[in-house]
Amino acid sequence: MTVAVGRTFYQDSAEELRLLVLSDGLEPCGIMQAKRDKPDPATFLGSGKIDELGELAKSAGADVIVFDIALSAAQERNIARRLEMPVMDRTELILEIFRARAKSREGRLQVELARLEHLSTRLVRGWTHLERQRGGLGKTGGPGEKQIELDRRMIGVRMKQLRDQLKRLARQRGTQRRARSRGDTLSVSFVGYTNAGKSTLFNKLTRANSYAADQLFATLDTTARRFWLNDEETVVASDTVGFIRGLPHQLIEAFKSTLDETVHADLLLHVVDSASPVREEQIHEVNAVLADIEADNVPVLLVYNKIDLSGNTPEIVRDETGRPKAVFVSALTGEGLDLLRSAVAEFAANWREENPSTPRELEPWELEIEDDAEHRRKTPQEELAELEALL
Repeated sequence: MTVAVGRTFYQDSAEELRLLVLSDGLEPCGIMQAKRDKPDPATFLGSGKIDELGELAKSAGADVIVFDIALSAAQERNIARRLEMPVMDRTELILEIFRARAKSREGRLQVELARLEHLSTRLVRGWTHLERQRGGLGKTGGPGEKQIELDRRMIGVRMKQLRDQLKRLARQRGTQRRARSRGDTLSVSFVGYTNAGKSTLFNKLTRANSYAADQLFATLDTTARRFWLNDEETVVASDTVGFIRGLPHQLIEAFKSTLDETVHADLLLHVVDSASPVREEQIHEVNAVLADIEADNVPVLLVYNKIDLSGNTPEIVRDETGRPKAVFVSALTGEGLDLLRSAVAEFAANWREENPSTPRELEPWELEIEDDAEHRRKTPQEELAELEALL
């Protein structure tokens, strides 16, 4: 079910919803599109459209109805009751995909935190066990906590535990990042709309084996590898989670520590599907997420991928100052990858010229060692006298 509200209309919304459903392991059996000036508070679409949707779902033999929008808890509950069928909104669908795809410990913790944050907004008086528990002593004890209050407290405790664990992992990531920066190593981060070929390009350039497939959110876990520019120079490249229109706020918040690789990068390679008819809208969505995580001030090099499908030729596009601003490549065939390496090498040369490395100040214990060494250092005359004595 795809819905356009107001003047907002996405040309690829139906196809993107189909890919999201397939990515969650479901089989789409029908689609219905609707447009509203403003949402209905109770059911988002209004009773007539909901009944029409229910008839379509039953005739198609559907087991669940998926909305391509974020529904409120009340709207989701009202629709499910009216149609007597499970309902899933866009946020829940993406959270389910993330839960299935997260492999690393940090990724699993981030997804669990996002799911709990979403669930905490769904704790409503909708079950028979939510009556108030009896408290106190004896038969006339006063009212105790409601079950919903217990659930909220348990979820709150678990969310705090997850945040503490993620903070520890974020500190470890920060230590690794500082170690790289002390080595004057340029940091490059791959970003882009999901399924733009980001991980395939990352694997080709870094000779890594990150999971890459023709599906949405094929990889969630950040991977850092050496990226060879030429025989003499390498940079550190990191592959991050792909972005998408309407990426749930809970996921952005939960993945903040992972996305810090993007915030602290020296250069962003924004990978774009050049064959997509809505590539400009996808570029806008990625830029919106970058602004949300405060990474919009990091230099960006656009990488138009999949030129084997779009018919473009490999080339470097330069701005008015002569610096590279876009490169056309194909990660699948390897066309233009040498141009991309050349463009990044050019950026690295300019970056080092504009950010010359300065020797760090010595620690007190290092100064003491250096002073001792200076005191023990012999003059040329003393060294000559020792040499004559040996002869």
